[in-house]
Amino acid sequence: MRIAYLVGRYPAVSHTFILREVEELRRLGVDVRTISIHATAEAKLLSDADRREHASTFAVLPTSALRLLAAHLLALLTGPAAYLSTLALALRTSPPGLRNRLWRLFYFGEAMIVRRHCRAIEATHLHAQFADTATDVAMLVAHYERARGRDFTWSLAVHGPVEFYNVEQYALREKLARARFAVAISDFGRSQLMTLAERERWDDIHVVHCGVDPSVYVPPEPPRVERDEAVILTVGRLVAKKGLPILLEALRDLRERGLAVRLVVVGDGPSRTDFEAAARRLGVADHVEFAGSVGQDEIRERYAAADVFCLASFAEGIPVVLMEAMAMELPVVSTTVMGIPELISDGIHGRLVPPGRADRLADALAELIADPQRRAAMGRAGREQVTAEFDVRESARHLQRAFVREPRSA
Repeated sequence: MRIAYLVGRYPAVSHTFILREVEELRRLGVDVRTISIHATAEAKLLSDADRREHASTFAVLPTSALRLLAAHLLALLTGPAAYLSTLALALRTSPPGLRNRLWRLFYFGEAMIVRRHCRAIEATHLHAQFADTATDVAMLVAHYERARGRDFTWSLAVHGPVEFYNVEQYALREKLARARFAVAISDFGRSQLMTLAERERWDDIHVVHCGVDPSVYVPPEPPRVERDEAVILTVGRLVAKKGLPILLEALRDLRERGLAVRLVVVGDGPSRTDFEAAARRLGVADHVEFAGSVGQDEIRERYAAADVFCLASFAEGIPVVLMEAMAMELPVVSTTVMGIPELISDGIHGRLVPPGRADRLADALAELIADPQRRAAMGRAGREQVTAEFDVRESARHLQRAFVREPRSA
């Protein structure tokens, strides 16, 4: 079986876990070819692994009028009924509104380019990540191929939480009904998909954790030592759902308690300017470093240089950055949202607090900053948890079994 792996943008700095998953599948002997809807800008390729994968990834956009026309003429002339049926599906699965239907026509346009490429590389299965553009395109490609009587299947991986906010916008019910199988990255995510799928399809919704390689993310040598100023690290895209303003408020609280502490923020995004302004408004700008995006070649140094890792998110699947920190025996503090409690047991692998509570976040951080022995114990327990449950090599084996398993339904 040759599998085409489809994402909206690949490789992507914020989705390095997809690159790891593909690499592990290939090590298991799975023939994986990567496709990206959008080409990734060179400036976004922050590691050697990103650059290697980018060089072998087929990008749909930007495209030329000639390539688009050729793909559609070929599809129309070789299968006019399948072509029109696929166009009808694209429009039928669109949410109401002219703009939404226009976007579905764009997806239909992209789907014929992907279909032509899948035929060229002799792929028989298309696996799409995230319930957005990639899965819309994958559904249309598979529909066309099956309408032509070909043995072609597709699957989708749903990460959340955005997809669960508007299931109609993402046509999740239709996708779950048509896909050979679906992957959720957490039990929480699977439960949300189960509410949308027919009962007989529940067994086709698999939990496959995102993961890390514990042999790559290893505790620093020599072990962390006490410093005059504790370092809190947070890593993630700078968007509202990550809850960074709450962490900045907690930092102010810690400073007002007389604790010597500073915050390092790794990542970038559209809200960076707002967050920098919030740090100034709260009077903690001198104690915050906005480091921007870094590649996997550098991120381990950031984990090794920190005392506590904190993610104050309002909504998450199961954040891979938490797994990375835990694998490096860095104690973590996060929130009790969605899939996070499946990774962290409060008081054992780290601390969990209610989302949006700067006071509770500050209390948990202060507790760990004041107790290096407890930090060390939680760090060890965190690494054991990641090694046992969130090893990317085991996740790839689960996914491999899903690919080769006989379909329960068409």
